[in-house]
Amino acid sequence: MSSTLLTDRVRVFLNQFRHRLWVKPLIVCLLSIMAALIAKLADGTGLAQITPEISLDSIEVLLSIMASSMLVIATFSVGSMVSAYASAATTATPRSFVLVVADDASQNALSTFVGAFIFSIVALTAVKNSYFQTAGLFILFLLTALIFSVVIFTFVRWVDSIARLGRMGTTIEKVEIATAASLKRRKHAPTLCGVSVSSEASGRAVHAVNVGYVQYINIAALQNWAEKHKMRVVIAALPGTFAAQNRPLAYIRADSGDLTELDNTPVLAAFQIGDVRLFDDDPRFGLVVLSEIAGRALSPAVNDPGTAICIIGTLIRLFTLWDEPLTDNDRQAPEYNRIEVPEICPHDMCDDAFTAIARDGAGIVEVAVRLQKALSSLASSHDKNIRAAAEYHSELALKRAKNALDVAEDYKAVQAAAQQISQ
Repeated sequence: MSSTLLTDRVRVFLNQFRHRLWVKPLIVCLLSIMAALIAKLADGTGLAQITPEISLDSIEVLLSIMASSMLVIATFSVGSMVSAYASAATTATPRSFVLVVADDASQNALSTFVGAFIFSIVALTAVKNSYFQTAGLFILFLLTALIFSVVIFTFVRWVDSIARLGRMGTTIEKVEIATAASLKRRKHAPTLCGVSVSSEASGRAVHAVNVGYVQYINIAALQNWAEKHKMRVVIAALPGTFAAQNRPLAYIRADSGDLTELDNTPVLAAFQIGDVRLFDDDPRFGLVVLSEIAGRALSPAVNDPGTAICIIGTLIRLFTLWDEPLTDNDRQAPEYNRIEVPEICPHDMCDDAFTAIARDGAGIVEVAVRLQKALSSLASSHDKNIRAAAEYHSELALKRAKNALDVAEDYKAVQAAAQQISQ
């Protein structure tokens, strides 16, 4: 249990820092300062007897060029990244911004440029003040040449990446990857390593103090508290649920005795509530974001049905991933026997994914037909709940198409696609 708790906490901690642009540059800056000063260690060895003598002027010229150019490139990279972020927020959806910010290639490039600038400043100051001797200067020259090579390679690679960052296709891909990862985690642990809900929620309701979205639930902490007080906890708000003072987060029941004097503050503390939804533990949020992108593409101002059709294909891939059977090695056994957790309802997942597309694309025949074909694919799922949800949304989309399509032949095409579900 302790290893699972530690792994889960580390994952949440690292994911939170991935969305901060200052973390990687700060780490690289500290490493750069260490690299610039560590060359001094070579002066205390016999390396000076076998290394060639490096001219101070040559090192100063290299470091001066690096110092003057890296700050310009770093400023340019920040401007390009900001433009890409703005493009992603306006062309796709603002909810995808957090994934674009977490782009590793851009963060690594910015960190490299800023780190090279700090290295050159620190090393140049040390050289000007005769901090290094012969061996130290040689090591510093090698480090400078190495950093130059890394900067050139990073810049060439980053130019290719920044050309795609913020574009519609790249944003959709990032949302799909994040949603697929969240779906896999929930698929392997549908009850978050707790046990299934045995009956209707009852007991003392624990309400949220803050208003926001449930981002993460520390199931292990709830288990420890429940074992200590001989309680059972029924989760009523999964990650992604909007929490308010009238919405119970959980219900607690005692094995025996009265709950009057019980302090439920640790139960509240186990629920991380924030202003926005996160992709990590909320698979439905990824489906909502993809649906929003499709809805914006179908708006009269954008009029891009091709993007909506692309989103439909993406959604089918995600539902297919969710429907794949699990092996015994993939399925995580329940570890927290005092915590009851409801599973995600496939009907809710289909509502998140297809409602907006069916509504906004009802008057576009190619989108309506593709949606019916996609729902027909889901109707052959192994999961009876997904099949029922697909059939329901197919009927609903057909009704919307009937009211929105003016040409009889267009509606017949949609109707023919819908009839494949019943065959």
